[in-house]
Amino acid sequence: MPIKLILFDLDGTLVNTSEDLTHALNFALKPFGLRELEVEDTIKLVGEGITRLIEKALVNERVQQRGKAIQRFLDYYAKHLTDFSKVYPGVPETLKKLHNFKKVVISNKREYLSVKLLDDLGLLNYFNMVVGSDTTSEKKPSAVPVLYILKELHVTPEQAVIVGDSNFDIEAGKKAGIKTIAVTYGFRGKNLLLDADYMIDEFNELPSVLDRNSPKLI
Repeated sequence: MPIKLILFDLDGTLVNTSEDLTHALNFALKPFGLRELEVEDTIKLVGEGITRLIEKALVNERVQQRGKAIQRFLDYYAKHLTDFSKVYPGVPETLKKLHNFKKVVISNKREYLSVKLLDDLGLLNYFNMVVGSDTTSEKKPSAVPVLYILKELHVTPEQAVIVGDSNFDIEAGKKAGIKTIAVTYGFRGKNLLLDADYMIDEFNELPSVLDRNSPKLI
C-alpha cells in the first residue's frame, strides 16, 4: 500500500539542537552545584522529554527538586531555542521534494517549543501537524502519539513511516505497526538503531530510499 504520511522526529533528525539544550540544561542545574555538562553528555541524556532529561541530570538526592530545575530549563530554553541550533544539511531541500506526502513532526519536546523551534528555523510550513510530548497522554516510545496522528489524518499504519535518530522513534513506530527509518547522523549510535526497517546516513537519502523500496513503502 502506498505511503501517504511521513512522521519526523525533531531533535537529532531535522535539527541539531544539542548545543542549545546543553546551555539550557547547565542553566537549570546551576543552583545545585553540579558540574557543567558538555554537548557529548547532553546527547546521551535527551530523547525522553524534558522531565526525564532533568531527572537523569540531577544527582539522585536532588531529584525531589526537579520542579525548580524544570522551570529554570523551560524559562531559559524558550528564550534561547535557536542561538546555536542548526537545520541538518539537506533538510529543507528534501522536504520540498516530499511535497506529495503528508508530513508531521512527532517530538518528545513540548509542543509549543517544537512549534516555535520549527517556525524560527523556517521549517514549520512544511508540516501538516506538530505533535509534542504534551499533545497526547503518552510520548515516544509509546505508540499513542503515532496512533493519534494516524487517526487525525485518516491514514492507516500501512500508509505511514516514521523517520528518527533514536531507538524511541523506532520503538514507537514498531508498536504502532508502521515502517521505520533511522538516521545515523543524530544523537544515537547505530547500535541502538538496528531494529529499524531502513537506515540512512544523510537526510537527503530519504526520497531515494522511499523509491528504492517500492512497492514496500510507496
